[in-house]
Amino acid sequence: MEECIFCKIIAGDIPAHKVYEDEQFLAFLDIRPLSAGHTLVIPKEHYRFVWDVPNVGEYFVVVQKIAKALQKISGTDEVYMKVIGEEVPHAHVWVFANPDKAAGDKNDFTTIAEKIRQAIN
Repeated sequence: MEECIFCKIIAGDIPAHKVYEDEQFLAFLDIRPLSAGHTLVIPKEHYRFVWDVPNVGEYFVVVQKIAKALQKISGTDEVYMKVIGEEVPHAHVWVFANPDKAAGDKNDFTTIAEKIRQAIN
């Protein structure tokens, strides 16, 4: 989809602070984070909604990896997930630590992205 901002991120046309990538999925920091490490997890193939992704189990394995990494770096086990899909018409899952308990500067994207990459098993 040429007008989809997430498809442009996947194509490399728009920069992003990537924290995870494989052949099917990409995870990167949200530019308007609720807490340090607020990550969006998306399929590389364009699907409108999360429930349209055919390999949804594999998708949520990636979401779990991000959540576990955020638990390690945020100072709290309270990591949340939201599936809304209103802002961008491309399937995406928000993963973020409790904003009231998360450690770190939510706007220090470079440092936080590196910490998440290192924390992923």
